[in-house]
Amino acid sequence: MRLFSALYERVMRWAAHRHAPRYLAGLSFAESSFFPIPPDVMLAPMTLARPDRGWWLAGITTVASVAGGVLGYFIGWLAIEALEPVLQRAGYDEAYLLAREWFDRWGFWAVLVAGFSPIPYKVFTIAAGAMLMFLPGFVLASLLGRGARFFLVAGLIMWGGAPMERAIRKHVDLLGWITIVALVAGYFWLQR
Repeated sequence: MRLFSALYERVMRWAAHRHAPRYLAGLSFAESSFFPIPPDVMLAPMTLARPDRGWWLAGITTVASVAGGVLGYFIGWLAIEALEPVLQRAGYDEAYLLAREWFDRWGFWAVLVAGFSPIPYKVFTIAAGAMLMFLPGFVLASLLGRGARFFLVAGLIMWGGAPMERAIRKHVDLLGWITIVALVAGYFWLQR
């Protein structure tokens, strides 16, 4: 089933649009506090479309993501009691409780790891605010974690160049289905 090929072609066209950096910044900001789609899905094709701007795009993604993380921090700080039922309905309640437990143990390092990993970063931004984590420490951990992730994505795409783009285009449907299966498996693993 070639569902992802058409989507890939569309994203590649969007990535070359003159307003694409604004869209990337908006997506990065929103994903850090409430939106479910990670900015990597736009950063990678934008870097493929314009490898000469890869570092700049990774920088935009990082700064906007950390700014969105600060919004998530303030949401957690000011509205966690009202937000807990929403987290439960969205299926993030167990991830939120896990994030709180990680904060009790590791604090700064929990944010750094969450910023780099595919763990929903938004859950950690909200938990950091709810637990009143030291804001400058939160921002530093977010900059390091998110920056490492987005600069790695841009760097790998820039390094791979056209051959990587051809390989991604050829195998995009397989990669898409593998990602879906991994996300579903991760969801069930977190639920147990």
